Amino acid sequence: MATQSMYSVWAIPPEDVSARFTNLMASLRSDFGGPQFEPHITVVGAISLTEDDALNKFRSACEALKPFHARVERVATGTFFYQCVYLLLHPDPHLLQTSAHCSSYFGYTNSTPYMPHLSLLYGDLSEEEKQKAQERANVVDDSFSGLSFQISKLALYKTDTEDKTLKSWQKIAECTLNPN
Repeated sequence: MATQSMYSVWAIPPEDVSARFTNLMASLRSDFGGPQFEPHITVVGAISLTEDDALNKFRSACEALKPFHARVERVATGTFFYQCVYLLLHPDPHLLQTSAHCSSYFGYTNSTPYMPHLSLLYGDLSEEEKQKAQERANVVDDSFSGLSFQISKLALYKTDTEDKTLKSWQKIAECTLNPN
């Protein structure tokens, strides 16, 4: 039987916006540490599948999807490693539908309601450090609030959530959403 790994589906921001996120993320990492990762919005959280199965599900799910917009509400902090400091996104219906659509293809069920966000920093920081990181993010770039951008790319990533260094994380496939 083929080996299973953990896979996630990410929405990838356009290059110009990604560059801004990457700068902010690098600035936060230099102050607070933590692993490096690509700016992304998780559409489907980590689920265990074989690579073939994950690829087939990913390709099928992408076929029916159209590009959509994401809008940043504010910088927020969370309670665990993968949601340490992030940009909280407006729960746009298209974004929520995209997540629900992909999750149903992947057979993914989450114990908590989907909260669209773009992580800026992964780490186990104290509340005080998180506050500092949040303030730092707002200082580095205070124009993120209300920023809106189009998502026209989804990517399938192999994401072993046990690997906090993220060294094993890799992009397996990407699809460009068809506007027609």
